[in-house]
Amino acid sequence: MSARLLVAYLLLIGCAGTQSTLDPGGDQAGALFSLFALTMWVCGAIYTVVAAGLGWALWQAWRRRGVDARGDGDVTHRTDRRLTRLLPFVAGTIVLGLTVLITASFFADRALFATRAAPALEVRVTGHQWWWRVEYRDPASGGWIETANELHLPQGQTVRLALGAADVIHSFWVPNVAGKLDMIPGRTNLLDITARRAGWYRGQCAEFCGMQHAHMALAVKVEPPAAFRAWLAAQAAPAGAAAGRGAMVFATACAACHAIRGTGAGGRAGPDLTHVAGRRTLAAGTLTMTRGNLQGWITQPQAIKPGTSMPAVPLTPADADAVAGYLAGLQ
Repeated sequence: MSARLLVAYLLLIGCAGTQSTLDPGGDQAGALFSLFALTMWVCGAIYTVVAAGLGWALWQAWRRRGVDARGDGDVTHRTDRRLTRLLPFVAGTIVLGLTVLITASFFADRALFATRAAPALEVRVTGHQWWWRVEYRDPASGGWIETANELHLPQGQTVRLALGAADVIHSFWVPNVAGKLDMIPGRTNLLDITARRAGWYRGQCAEFCGMQHAHMALAVKVEPPAAFRAWLAAQAAPAGAAAGRGAMVFATACAACHAIRGTGAGGRAGPDLTHVAGRRTLAAGTLTMTRGNLQGWITQPQAIKPGTSMPAVPLTPADADAVAGYLAGLQ
């Protein structure tokens, strides 16, 4: 039995990657993984005790068949007494194991949601059908710097996320960094996270929120504090002034729904596109960020992500190409 548990544990260790609860890259994910590992060992021990007791009882019943045939009641009673003495041990093991798990769960929950000192950074994350609005508190001005579908975190620093929803219930979940927390319309839930390992991770809405729920991913990058500050400063800057056909078509066809800081575009229905080409993905993880995918998304969003709130904009091929070229230059 111990060999089987060891094999199972080794197989679980292999379940690593950019979206895995078994590959923690932050304090909160580490606490949850420790609780998971403890649960595995406690439940494995309980299973072993119960299985051993059941096997012993079956063996005794098999031995007793011959005794019953001879009518030797004393042997039968002795076997029954042994089984009776075994039951408190099995029950005690189960109760002890469950008590350990309840206690560990209580302390893990307190550690995850304990009140902490002022965090290094405040971030607002709002769930939409089916994309993420992400806003960073600017440490210089105190204002908010908006982006979408991508969350950057400074390595080794605590970030406080204010989670909300604009339409239906969503759920924030980046398993390598933190556990799940619901995002409820009209309510703000706070989640403090401290990412320790640099790299890219994948988040996902964990509450069914409609037909494109599976295509509501969040790219998460943990980077050294200096690199994060440089990235945030670049995000705070407005888009460079751009003239040309693409900018003009965007102003007439797209600005009602999308904002590009530094231009007249100030729509709030869709994601902020100020530095859209600098993002890793498009349409909340549905497509990789390329110029061709930008143009395909502009012309046929419903074919790529049916049900999305972005309508098919009636543009000529030349105008669609011009807008895609303009957006591709917004780094």
